Amino acid sequence: MTDASTNSATTRGRILWWGRFGNYGPNYPRNRTVMKCLHELGWEVIEFHPKLSQTADIEILFRQVGQIDAVWVPCFRQRDLPAAARWAKRHRVKLIFDPLISAYDKQVFEKKKFLPTSYRARRLLRSEVVLFRLADTVIADTSCHKDYFIETLACDPQQVVVIPVSAEEELFFPSPVTEQTIPEFLFFGTFIGLQGPKVIAEAIALYQGPPIQLTFLGDGPERPLCEQIAQSTPNSLVQVRFEDWIPFHDLPARIRQAAVCLGIFGEGEKSRRVIPNKVYQALACGRPVITRLGDAYPKELVDNGVTATGMQFLPDTTPDSLAKTIAKQASAAEDLSERAFATYRKYFSNDAIRAQLTKILSQGNSA
Repeated sequence: MTDASTNSATTRGRILWWGRFGNYGPNYPRNRTVMKCLHELGWEVIEFHPKLSQTADIEILFRQVGQIDAVWVPCFRQRDLPAAARWAKRHRVKLIFDPLISAYDKQVFEKKKFLPTSYRARRLLRSEVVLFRLADTVIADTSCHKDYFIETLACDPQQVVVIPVSAEEELFFPSPVTEQTIPEFLFFGTFIGLQGPKVIAEAIALYQGPPIQLTFLGDGPERPLCEQIAQSTPNSLVQVRFEDWIPFHDLPARIRQAAVCLGIFGEGEKSRRVIPNKVYQALACGRPVITRLGDAYPKELVDNGVTATGMQFLPDTTPDSLAKTIAKQASAAEDLSERAFATYRKYFSNDAIRAQLTKILSQGNSA
């Protein structure tokens, strides 16, 4: 257990951060951002990483945690909820869960491991409904996920609060666009269906516009296919590059080298409900974004158009539609970097996180 407190003289209270280590532990960007915002609001964060999720409420009896005002179970830690709920109820403190995803949605509709009508899928759904009811407050990263938690996982509407993923603003911040003879359009992320890199690769042959550089940064199962498509359908107007993953702390500078960033272009309901990390990060760096239209974005942001917001939404995520949109943006003379950053500040910044955290933590303890 580690004490991640700042100045105890200004501490408003103490949050017990309850979750096992894993791929998405304290170093996961969402978790780091929330912790940082809690510190800035004057809260002390006590990290508890149990050895076993199922018996963590027993394990913590042997730890000196002191007075706790709320328990926070972070991203993807559904398995930690039952023990955390038992401890929180025993100590009459608020239990907050920030799942980021639904395990049912991921296993059944994204990974397609089970048919929705199968016994395993229905059992997983019932289990997750029970789990989400254990929390006093459930965090959703978008309004669409809030609706999903309410409609599919039977959460009480008063139980769910939206907090955007946002970006780590000490790393992702704007800088002037370097003048480029050939503008660079940058895709960075995992090569999976949700991200839609195949759509981008297939758009290369259809592109008709000023010369551009199209860079794919990252890795994943669809990268070999994208490389094959790019090689088999060359276009003299598009310089294509594939780059491997770089250290996370180098990513902001790499984003700032680009003129425009590409979001996600996958099909399926989940693609419509999410705002991926890359969109927050690109906007925080002051880079315009082209991405698929999704219900997760504020309506006025979608309605106001690219020149007002720095964001271009594609209702039709076909290679032809993407090629035409990239060509239109490559031909535009207007610098949209300030508009992109203004969009980030208005809708997705750390200020929005701090405001929601203040609201949640001022509502008192669990009954």
